[in-house]
Amino acid sequence: MGLLSHRVERAEMKPGDHIYTWRAAYTYSHHGIYVGGSKVVHFTRKKEAGAAGLDSAIAISSLMSQGSDECPTFPDCGFQLPDSGVILTCLDCFLRDGSLHGFEYGVPPAVFLAKLRGGTCTTAHSDSPDTVVHRAMYLLQNGFGNYDVFENNCEDFALYCKTGLLPVDEPGIGRSGQASSAIGVPLAALLSTPFKLLAAGPLGMAAVTAGMYCAGRYITDIGVRKDVVKVEVENLSAHLGWRRAKAEEELAVRKQPHDKVTKNLLPLKRKRER
Repeated sequence: MGLLSHRVERAEMKPGDHIYTWRAAYTYSHHGIYVGGSKVVHFTRKKEAGAAGLDSAIAISSLMSQGSDECPTFPDCGFQLPDSGVILTCLDCFLRDGSLHGFEYGVPPAVFLAKLRGGTCTTAHSDSPDTVVHRAMYLLQNGFGNYDVFENNCEDFALYCKTGLLPVDEPGIGRSGQASSAIGVPLAALLSTPFKLLAAGPLGMAAVTAGMYCAGRYITDIGVRKDVVKVEVENLSAHLGWRRAKAEEELAVRKQPHDKVTKNLLPLKRKRER
């Protein structure tokens, strides 16, 4: 267990483990669920929008420049349904020469706060390995919605497979610790600005910013949040559909001209007056 991440050996892996590897010189990490047999199920962009094993526009362009993505070891490596971002690859293709790390579950708050980077651990507890693998394989055949860097990314996929937890309200920042960190760093710096007069120079300012950053990471952790519910994988499509329909309805209301919205509300007002 390190302050940055938790490196593991291949021999230590078991089916149902949440693993990840750092990409682009520790700029971001890519996450997946190890399902055994040197295979990993993970979440990326849909097949028509990119290539296998990638989780950002930068990674997509870099892989396309490398040519073919066929795996010489496993014939089924890269299995992905046409309209889904969930993909099955071998461990080597998942790592792409990167190091192997294990995502930690059920860590104490003190350990969580001591981590220098988000997206490496959570205070939430994992479900059984069989349940985790079942979710991953079910989503391989049924999809996990549309990929979004901040609201529905590879870490969100792995966290759901491990815990079955999803936000009950409309999407915002997802369950991903990476997304929380990406938003949290500039937000912490912004929110700590009013405290500049209280901080004793640059070191004091840095301490205040770091404290707010850690606090922000902690309150958005899926093990701490109160707006998440357990959703069975078989009911996931209905859950995501409900959230999508709700978001589209609210967007349509916001796009209506003010006069039209007011006009629609007038009959309700008259009924109340009667």
